[in-house]
Amino acid sequence: MRYGFIGLGNLGRCLAANLLKAGFNVAVHDLDKTAAEDLLAAGAEWAESPRDAAEGSDAVFTCLPSPKATVAVLTGPEGAFEGLAPGATWIEMSTNDPNEIKRLAEAAAAKGLKTLEAPVTGGVHRAATGEITILVGGEEEVFRTHEAALQAMGGEVLHMGGLGQASVIKVITNMLAFIHLVAAGEALMLAKRGGLDLTKAFEAIRASSGNSFVHETESQVILNGSYNIGFTMDLACKDLGFALGFGDEFGVPLALAGEVERIFTRARESYGGEAWSPLVVKLLEDALDTDLRAPGFPERLEG
Repeated sequence: MRYGFIGLGNLGRCLAANLLKAGFNVAVHDLDKTAAEDLLAAGAEWAESPRDAAEGSDAVFTCLPSPKATVAVLTGPEGAFEGLAPGATWIEMSTNDPNEIKRLAEAAAAKGLKTLEAPVTGGVHRAATGEITILVGGEEEVFRTHEAALQAMGGEVLHMGGLGQASVIKVITNMLAFIHLVAAGEALMLAKRGGLDLTKAFEAIRASSGNSFVHETESQVILNGSYNIGFTMDLACKDLGFALGFGDEFGVPLALAGEVERIFTRARESYGGEAWSPLVVKLLEDALDTDLRAPGFPERLEG
């Protein structure tokens, strides 16, 4: 099968590369052609526009930083919807609002197109090794049609139900991750100010009932000082906004998530929207004039 892939950021490049490794024909597009250099060297075809990426493809993937960006690449005379033939599929891998996905799915259906949502969770380092988890929403038959491609990009591929369901659980998992990140920073600071060796503290937490996936991964780049997890402050604030919106919509008070959203907003104001999201912990480091550093931790995670 042939796939178009639009959006070659930190995550999208890895996902598209995994499609190529699995033997799929892939046409790629991004606003920055240099982002595609490695993919083109590996056999991908360059598409000059979203429409070009979609033409002749069984499906087109979008992996973009915002709902606004998704709308921009799908619609209009050079949009992907104009390139896809009736019966083809749009697969949204961005974290998006389920109501917006449903609205765009209706526009797609009017052109005879099908829709899947397939947001991912687990971090860029797991996308690079094909181990990232993919959460899928949409009709079972459409999911089965593209299951092989999704399996090529990820480890666990979970069909969550109808369109919109995957977006809700993806936002929930990200909300938990951001809560865990702030908590991990506070825990490490307690250890540091309590006179503990931070390497030993990291290992003790990792081996304890207080462990989390975020501690095992993001605490390492905090202790290194790079904070580089490949995920920006803007994206974190966007996803926390979605979570709080769900809280209002579903009638669930999200006191903890609300406080974490306020902390991330302060961090974005301090360090900028393009700063890596673990820099949220630096707010505490700066406030106490105490850094959280330990030798032997990697600058970037490697799968």
